[in-house]
Amino acid sequence: MTATHTVVDSPLGALTLVAERGALTGLYFRHHWYLPDRATFGPRVEHGYDEAKQQLAEYFAGDRQAFDLPLRAAGDQFQRRVWALLADIGHGCTTTYGELARELGDPSLARDVGAAVGRNPLSILVPCHRVVGKGGKLTGYAGGLDRKRFLLDLEKSGAEPIGTLF
Repeated sequence: MTATHTVVDSPLGALTLVAERGALTGLYFRHHWYLPDRATFGPRVEHGYDEAKQQLAEYFAGDRQAFDLPLRAAGDQFQRRVWALLADIGHGCTTTYGELARELGDPSLARDVGAAVGRNPLSILVPCHRVVGKGGKLTGYAGGLDRKRFLLDLEKSGAEPIGTLF
């Protein structure tokens, strides 16, 4: 089975969802930093994404804090380890690249962690926006810092954050 994609409107602009074999493999913003070749997205379809659309709408409305969708991100072993840590960052919470590197057992990996976070193909669904720089500084986001700020503010307004840095 080949990949398919659809485009969904959101408060952050159009989001492209890509799926293959029953699992989402990508969620990309317009002007995404690391956008794969669009030919890998397969044909555009208007069906088969109802649950993802519904859960994203609930999230943007402040009614959903976690996603329950089949996901399959393609990446190397290190990237997948980092993305697994991202999935464990709670709604309304943040962590730093350095903290993630320490969780991986080597604080010197902070830059490598940053690179892996930036290559996360499932933005929002695997919450890379919850990773900030040292001291809570807003740093890089594949969708741009305005989108990152929007997502953090959305989560902060709808939850009682525990362990946030700002």
